[in-house]
Amino acid sequence: MQIENHKEEVPFSHYESLFRGLDPRSVLERLPGVTFEEGRFAVTLLGRTYDIAWPDYAITPRDGGPIPSLPTQTFLLRCLLEARELPGTGQWKTFREMPWGELYIQPFTGRCLTRAAFTFGTRLPAFRAACEKLGAKKLPHGDAGYEFPFFGPYAMEILVWEGDDEFPPSAQLLYTDNFAQGFAAEDRVVAGDILITHIKSAM
Repeated sequence: MQIENHKEEVPFSHYESLFRGLDPRSVLERLPGVTFEEGRFAVTLLGRTYDIAWPDYAITPRDGGPIPSLPTQTFLLRCLLEARELPGTGQWKTFREMPWGELYIQPFTGRCLTRAAFTFGTRLPAFRAACEKLGAKKLPHGDAGYEFPFFGPYAMEILVWEGDDEFPPSAQLLYTDNFAQGFAAEDRVVAGDILITHIKSAM
């Protein structure tokens, strides 16, 4: 494959090559919510289940909808390669409160908080309608807030505040506390980005 979009295709190609050498038994030990039958993993992310062929990678959404973006496919590969399903305690954490959060706060703010604020904070009715269409749980926080099941035992909350003449719109993402040990900081950034894209696609 000729690489044209290095930002997305190079990481994807790297993890695709690692995926070929994966031992499916190790995946099922780390991720009991994932199944493996007839050479395919079944993985659910944000309510959509994908069949992922192994060792020759191919991805098929079970709902017949669109193929996920390359960054989302890379994230799914990283989940199969590295992620673990760990129980949470019911507590929620901001990105900054988790390990390495301070180091990655700048890319997280730009890719997630600022993007969410100006994508959703200026279109609250459309944001609410999209979240409800996607089956998210409505929350009594923010001007609009919703909880999404993300992956296995991991969930996320997105809270949005509408701007006015004095203050710009703002947003916050909260993670179940098991994200702190279950995912690396850079994956938590990507998780936020994927959630925002998921909601935006339904608006």
